Amino acid sequence: MPTLRVWARIEVLEGDITRLPVDAIVNAANSRLAGGGGVDGAIHRAAGAAELQAACRKLGGCDTGDAKITPGFNLHARHIIHTVGPVYRDGQHGEPELLASCYRRSLEVAVENRLKTVAFPAISTGVYGYPFEQATKIALRAAADFLDQYETIEHVTFVFFGEQDYVAATKVLEAVRGD
Repeated sequence: MPTLRVWARIEVLEGDITRLPVDAIVNAANSRLAGGGGVDGAIHRAAGAAELQAACRKLGGCDTGDAKITPGFNLHARHIIHTVGPVYRDGQHGEPELLASCYRRSLEVAVENRLKTVAFPAISTGVYGYPFEQATKIALRAAADFLDQYETIEHVTFVFFGEQDYVAATKVLEAVRGD
């Protein structure tokens, strides 16, 4: 069970992930890493779509639950870690494990690249249909469990766009810390 020291390295914010000055932001990408809607489209636009698309093409796509890295181009973040979340069907087809893997693999890629600060959006909760509270609980637990084992990541920020999601995520964080 993660300690209070681990939880102190996790933060929940409301805001625009593309504006954060962190080592890496995580992109909730599609499997082709081709850019799309939501946070994926916002990251591509803010980073410089042409340069980011060229870098993503060289990666050859990404499997669900995996993660790959590119430079941050025009972002304040030095890098973008692209991860592909599962499409939610009913929670009985490996979705929880795949979603947790998105967070673990993203943090593993951060460690492999000697990054210390990482910011995540909500993964799979938009058009992929994952219920927000369930997805947020999985995300926070996966990050806390990872940080409990790896000291090299100094800070993980979960960024939510909009007050409603931020308030809901804060409540989930309080509940998960208390478990």
